[in-house]
Amino acid sequence: MSVNRVAFISFHACPLAAPGVGKAGGMNVYVRQLAAALGGLGVAVDVFTRKHPDAASFIEEAGPLVRVVHLPGGGDDVAMEGLFDHLPCFLDAVADFCSDEGLTYDAVHSHYWMSGWVGQRLARRMGAPHAVTFHTMALIKMQARAGESEIQERQQVERELIADADRVVAFSPHERDSMVRLYGGDAERITLAPCGVDLSRFQPLERSEARLRLGLNGEKVLLFVGRMEELKGLDLLVHTAAQMEPGDGMRVLVVGGDDGKQGEGERIRRLAHDLKVEDIFDFVGRVDQAELPVYYSAADVCVVPSFYESFGLAALESMACGTPVVASRVGGLSTVVQHGRTGYLKSWRCPEAFANSVEMILSSKALQDSMGDAARLRAQDMSWERVAERMLAIYEHEQAGHPQ
Repeated sequence: MSVNRVAFISFHACPLAAPGVGKAGGMNVYVRQLAAALGGLGVAVDVFTRKHPDAASFIEEAGPLVRVVHLPGGGDDVAMEGLFDHLPCFLDAVADFCSDEGLTYDAVHSHYWMSGWVGQRLARRMGAPHAVTFHTMALIKMQARAGESEIQERQQVERELIADADRVVAFSPHERDSMVRLYGGDAERITLAPCGVDLSRFQPLERSEARLRLGLNGEKVLLFVGRMEELKGLDLLVHTAAQMEPGDGMRVLVVGGDDGKQGEGERIRRLAHDLKVEDIFDFVGRVDQAELPVYYSAADVCVVPSFYESFGLAALESMACGTPVVASRVGGLSTVVQHGRTGYLKSWRCPEAFANSVEMILSSKALQDSMGDAARLRAQDMSWERVAERMLAIYEHEQAGHPQ
């Protein structure tokens, strides 16, 4: 038997949405890139997502053998917390579409817990195996940062999916172990399959040319890439910068939008003002994916101070561009970043420790170059093509053992 057609359920995250706009981020990139890579292997992929105002049409071709299907799943004014009530409507819409088109799938792959609720039921109706990738998980987030809270429905659905899905896909050993410890999952039914990076886009550019394009004038450059939300730990980067000696001059580029809901961007700006480092911070805002390699290549160090990252796509993109990373030792970051080789992992959220590691890299061009070379080599082993091959093997394994 072979897998020829797969349904992706990506309820709240359209793969065509621009990363950095609202809640769009790494998950959107993951779904789009994995679908495209599977298409490159000859597997047809239909991505089912909720209808949104920016959708160009009901069905959009997203590449060879890849379609994105937009279906009703709650109005545009429904907050994230209220989307759960609209899952039955979305499930019916997906089922009706499949019936009208005469479609069946060899596997269903859900992304995020709400998608998993839909995917589990769709897979049962079709008699197909169901795989789920959570991307983030409630209990892990709540453990990572004091004050984090998640609705009970999410916690319950995640437990049910870990117990009932044919295959749970985890990004890292940390995520797998947390599923076992916090959710009572069976480690034998959890498979590791890391995220990937687009090596055709994210590759080293000449640093001097990249800096010229960005108007940088010889300063040491620290880079942060990600949405400005509390879980990203951007305040630690501000405190880190305040610990460092400016020396020959230093710039901190913050690339990423603020969703406005929590006012995190304003809080971080106030903190930079209070710590008297606002003059070295440049809040760039959202940047198109095509421009991100310029920022990564211009930077001396990419700093990822997150409380929690299920994978850490920004770290991998930076490494693909040959730029070392200093990151929190959390979640998938401990799998992506090789401590002492492609950058440094910090176990404590201590500005002094982060500043020390950043300064070690900034003070030695030889260290920066060797880490940058090792980072690029590490990233080359994590292409989307390899991820797709791994995922296809998972689908085929589950299909072979699934009752028809």
